[in-house]
Amino acid sequence: MADTKAFEFHSARGLLNYSYSVSGYTIIGRSGYGLKRKLKTAAVLAFIAGLIVLFVRPDYRQGEPSLRGKPAKDFQLTLDGKPMHLSDFRGKVVILNFWASWCQPCIQEAPSLTQLQQHIAPLGGTVLGVNPGEQEDQVSYDNFLKSFQINFPTYLDPADKIARSYGTIMFPESYIIDRKGLFQRKVIGAQDWSSPEMLAYLDTLLNEK
Repeated sequence: MADTKAFEFHSARGLLNYSYSVSGYTIIGRSGYGLKRKLKTAAVLAFIAGLIVLFVRPDYRQGEPSLRGKPAKDFQLTLDGKPMHLSDFRGKVVILNFWASWCQPCIQEAPSLTQLQQHIAPLGGTVLGVNPGEQEDQVSYDNFLKSFQINFPTYLDPADKIARSYGTIMFPESYIIDRKGLFQRKVIGAQDWSSPEMLAYLDTLLNEK
């Protein structure tokens, strides 16, 4: 069965569904109508093909390291009714995960994220979920948390400010941040966060003081 990677392109004027397959991999996406008018078909297909090449690389399971060493952009959020900042998690390894309840790959990776939280929480790590709430409603958000027994802190961002500030247009998308608040990896697409390879990589970060 072909592996599937999914992403979303947002447009104020709506979304156009499309899929593209090569070498047994299928990418499912949506492009905004405005974007469709601006880009020629050849450019769009070239971009998609580039994504597929990236996805099939063996080392991509642990993410791409181009951001490594750069400070994670701080932002404000509310958790358990209290205002907080990403910087308040300094000293912990943070997996910052952008997700949405309508995103099928987000649904697929949710169980492994809860397993990951169980593994890293006692070791000084946490998953931190951010839902770009521009296309989300509170009921769907709450139902997702309940259905998948989400055990890590997560925030519904009604204005979608955080994802936009990170330049995130694909869901799920995750950033691995070390104890010093520095980016270590950016991971696009659903992952098996409980895989031995991923846990071994994260354990190396958790062992750093």
